[in-house]
Amino acid sequence: MDIREGLTFDDVLLVPKHSNITTRSQTNLQTKLSRNISLNIPIISANMDTVTESPMAVAMAREGGIGIIHRFLTISEQVTEVLKVKRSGSILIENPYTIGPNQTVREAIEYMREKGVSGLLVTDPQGTLVGILTRRDIVMLEPADEKKQVKEVMTRDVIAARSGVGVQEAKDLLRKNCIEKLPLLDERGNVKGLITSKDIINAGNYPHASKDKKGRPLVGAAVGVKGDFMERTEALLDAGTDVIVVDIAHGHSDNALNTIRLIKKAFPNCELIAGNVATACGAEDLIKAGVDAIKVGVGSGSICITRVITGSGVPQLTAVVDCAQIGKKYDVPIISDGGVRNSGDATKALAAGASTVMVGSLLGGTDESPGSYVMKNGKRYKIYRGMASFYAALGRKTKETGTAAMSEDLNDYVAEGVEAMVPYKGTVVDIVKQLTGGIRSGLSYCGANTIPQMQQNAEFIKMSTAGYAESQPHDVELM
Repeated sequence: MDIREGLTFDDVLLVPKHSNITTRSQTNLQTKLSRNISLNIPIISANMDTVTESPMAVAMAREGGIGIIHRFLTISEQVTEVLKVKRSGSILIENPYTIGPNQTVREAIEYMREKGVSGLLVTDPQGTLVGILTRRDIVMLEPADEKKQVKEVMTRDVIAARSGVGVQEAKDLLRKNCIEKLPLLDERGNVKGLITSKDIINAGNYPHASKDKKGRPLVGAAVGVKGDFMERTEALLDAGTDVIVVDIAHGHSDNALNTIRLIKKAFPNCELIAGNVATACGAEDLIKAGVDAIKVGVGSGSICITRVITGSGVPQLTAVVDCAQIGKKYDVPIISDGGVRNSGDATKALAAGASTVMVGSLLGGTDESPGSYVMKNGKRYKIYRGMASFYAALGRKTKETGTAAMSEDLNDYVAEGVEAMVPYKGTVVDIVKQLTGGIRSGLSYCGANTIPQMQQNAEFIKMSTAGYAESQPHDVELM
């Protein structure tokens, strides 16, 4: 039996090359997410229930990356998360939320809270605009007033514009009339869209945001390989999801391959990512099944114990190198998923052939990650867990179906992930800036302006345990 040597990020360094780069701003981090989707930075937030819901996906898209909404929600809940992302950055909201004039203020408040918006357009049964209800209309109401009808408290004199109005004209109307929301109407007064001052400001504040053809933030969403995955995929695509991720721990399996074929047959224009695999053979089989990008990584995540429980896996750097050779042959991007603890690891993964890196633990514990804060020894933490952990599995059926039934015998379940606490880290924007800054420096050390250039120039050198120790701070007392 031939036993290969497998290497991971801590086993190697990139050999520095001559560089003509004088400042990191000269580097370009644009890269491919899939065959037909590009990103401005090579970072994806993982489809984990303690990492990515709409707040994380919005932040990632604004920075130029993308977030993948996890699948451990009901279909309607997952669709709602996608819609929140799409509405967060579009200058033109095509289907603004509306409410009827005869509904109660209480219903309006609950609807605004559910959708995370600060106002509703009020329309009659024919879709004609009759008013607008914003927080300014309800902020001073007494509790008893919530039983009133919307038409009793709404603003009736609404400044509106014609459908198809230009952005500059819309800005002028918003500024001139000191309003925040500008409904767009057709010739009959029916609502055709909405422009808000907040969305115009956001468009200017995030010039490098990753956007779809309509100018909305890019967002992905995960589906499984059993049960409602076809219905879920259809609902997500109808909501505007840009890429579907087939989420399974062992991607080189009939379950994954059959799911890919079924989705591609039903939705041939769907951008489809699948994984996880760790071998060239696995990558090639996924490509032949129809994927547009491949997630690479088995057992490399910080809270994954697949290698401990099953004895299976491939060290991450070797897995990326092997799969990237196949990806290059078929022109299918590779996503390195797992094992990235810092910008150096991300740079090595990209240099080894990955087009993007998917990160989880680095983004856990941020303001944008789901979950509440917990206190331990006077410090703030957030829960972070693998999706193959025991408690993730315990709650999975409830989250996916909305029912509490658990048909599987939990004694038969073997966890391949753990639950942990990660320290509170503040906003994810700071984490992403640190990562991208390090990657830009990594490009310069490789004498490259772009990621493909770095992949061409990359030369790895294996290092010993002493070499690794030498790479860390040493012979000093850290402050």
